[in-house]
Amino acid sequence: MASSSFSVTSTAKTPTITAAISHRFHHSQITNLRFKPQSPLRIFLKSTRKPITTHRTNALNIQCLFTGLVEEIGTVKQIGVSSNGGGGFDLKVDANTVLNGVCLGDSIAVNGTCLTVTEFDTETSDFTVGLAPETLRKTSLSELEPGSPVNLERAVTPVSRMGGHFVQGHVDGTGEIVSMIPEGDSLWVKVRVEKKLLKYIVPKGFIAVDGTSLTVVDVFDDESCFNFMLVAYTQNKIVVPLKKVGQKVNLEVDILGKYVERLLSAGFVPNIASNSS
Repeated sequence: MASSSFSVTSTAKTPTITAAISHRFHHSQITNLRFKPQSPLRIFLKSTRKPITTHRTNALNIQCLFTGLVEEIGTVKQIGVSSNGGGGFDLKVDANTVLNGVCLGDSIAVNGTCLTVTEFDTETSDFTVGLAPETLRKTSLSELEPGSPVNLERAVTPVSRMGGHFVQGHVDGTGEIVSMIPEGDSLWVKVRVEKKLLKYIVPKGFIAVDGTSLTVVDVFDDESCFNFMLVAYTQNKIVVPLKKVGQKVNLEVDILGKYVERLLSAGFVPNIASNSS
């Protein structure tokens, strides 16, 4: 039996909320989650079992788009169980730049994860997004706590410059930082990743790390790792240099590789050859 309570003190415009949760779970239900011991999110997840669905699709739908150019570093203000009673969680972030022109329902990438704005307050300079249990399973957001820095980027508009690459904000998985080595004023970062993602990562190709569009330098198949270099300017604009060896980062591989794989597995190339002959 596990029981706990949680208190959230909000802004003056919102009354104090106190929530209590008591639930029973089996250890096997939480093996897919790796929370930091002090993470407030750990005590709220009632069940980690994925819902059973009767219909699956391999379609790759683009619902929002980012460039991977981080606009600012925000700070986690509050984390707690959602007040709507739907079984999710609320994440409140202090920010400035991304609040310009924000509307309810807008998409903001938090450490590369596309999330929907459910509340915002320009006077207190913060916004709130919802976190579903599946989001916590697939990303490193489960490690966040009040005070954690996060990369923030608003979804692009038709007039935005494409300085990075196409980033959907759909995290493919996480990687583990295995080394951070300075060279002059630059920083070499090596990340270990699962084999199923490594196949999409190529030297000189794009990858989004915590939502930052970066160029892969080398891929080390025998170590299941890849690396990239951060110049001094980038180090001051994103959260990766603030992390330590052993911490996780969110990864989103270049979607072009996934489209090519899908076309090849569906026999698209042989069909083209037969149609042109």
